[in-house]
Amino acid sequence: MFLDFFNSFPSINYTEIVKSLSVFLEDSFSIIWQIIKNWFWLPLPFFLWKHFTFIWLWWRQEVFSSKVKNILLEIKLPDKISKPIRAMETVMAALRQTLYQPPNSWEKWIEGQYQFSYSFEIVSIGGKVHFFIRVKEDVRDSVESIIYGQFPEVEISIAEDYTKKVPIDIPNKEWDMWGADYTFLKPNPYPIKTYPYFEKETAVEAAEEEKIVDPLANLLEAMSRIQPGEQLWVQIIAKPITDKEVPWITEGKKIKDEIAKREKKKPPRKSIIREAFDLLFFGKVPNSSSEGSKETPMPEMTLTPGEKEIIKAIENKISKPAFRCNIRFIFLGKRDVFKKSNLRLVFGFFASFSMENINYLVPLGKTITKIAKSWFLPLNLLINRRLYMRQRRLFRSYIRRINTLFPFSEGDYKTGTIVLNVEELATLFHFPSRKTAPAPSLVRIGVKKEAPPQLPTG
Repeated sequence: MFLDFFNSFPSINYTEIVKSLSVFLEDSFSIIWQIIKNWFWLPLPFFLWKHFTFIWLWWRQEVFSSKVKNILLEIKLPDKISKPIRAMETVMAALRQTLYQPPNSWEKWIEGQYQFSYSFEIVSIGGKVHFFIRVKEDVRDSVESIIYGQFPEVEISIAEDYTKKVPIDIPNKEWDMWGADYTFLKPNPYPIKTYPYFEKETAVEAAEEEKIVDPLANLLEAMSRIQPGEQLWVQIIAKPITDKEVPWITEGKKIKDEIAKREKKKPPRKSIIREAFDLLFFGKVPNSSSEGSKETPMPEMTLTPGEKEIIKAIENKISKPAFRCNIRFIFLGKRDVFKKSNLRLVFGFFASFSMENINYLVPLGKTITKIAKSWFLPLNLLINRRLYMRQRRLFRSYIRRINTLFPFSEGDYKTGTIVLNVEELATLFHFPSRKTAPAPSLVRIGVKKEAPPQLPTG
């Protein structure tokens, strides 16, 4: 009927036009299909390049990692530690410098090299507390000399990896576990509470210990309550960084400017032609505005005491060397003696570093070994399986000393990888004396030993 209407016009043969158009479309579609069929693979490298480089780098690093030998050093403490916590800050800065050696392009992509890290661990096994540092074997002498330089009273020795003394398939029928990674609630430039907040100055400067409250006292007390058959592991993986790898200093400066309400740079002056155009058509006089005529007070004069405190804290954090860190704990034990109520003591320890107006440590929801019920009811049928998989992932990550979300995330504070400067790291891991942390279960040495004379001094 459609063709009959156009055929009523004798001067135009619309039937032929439709046929020609149909043949043209068929030929066009045929050509397009041949191109797609023969060249469909051409854009794939552009789409898959990121995935390919990810898998390639993962493979090369796994090969390289298999050749690296790590050792676990145990640090046994005397009853009295003569140095304050700030001495541990010096140790952390020296350890960072010892290990910091980022690979170049060839070493990274071909040889699979990566920036090495430390693992600082505080462990309670049946109520006995131990301090460990896991390091590369070839930097052992340097690490020992740095620690002995500030703490000559301690005793350092190679220890057997305690994670190998429990079943590898935890959780199982005999063993249960609970744990979590920790992260920041705010971006990396915001610091947590550090040891100066815990210290109180005394009238006597060097004659007595200035430190009255030790940040580790709560944790060591909690660990002393662990019963035989239970174990509590706390781990801090610390990788040396600079602002080039993680621009936390740049971010900190930006946050400071935002809090201080500093004015942004003025836009460049308009050209003479543009100024003349604005004057003729809009009546705007060059270099004059209602905003410019008003006097603005100095930003520092308008800051509240709380804002000044935040800026000061950020400035202090970004002024010191730093590590990219992962913090986690695992509480495990045999099911007949396992008490989850002891977890409150661990949560209390991490909460003690919180400052509401600045930053604080919180459990990472993606790794905490607790599954919340979903409004999507069929998903609740898999709660036990999801919990088991999360426990296994956290356990494997701990014993391998890697990020729990590895390899799918390089990590930032939202995924459990945070930046701690040497002051923050020294607060979380240092050597307390019996006077400030009187936990009776902490393994200490009875007789002071001198540092081995064969250690390098340079």
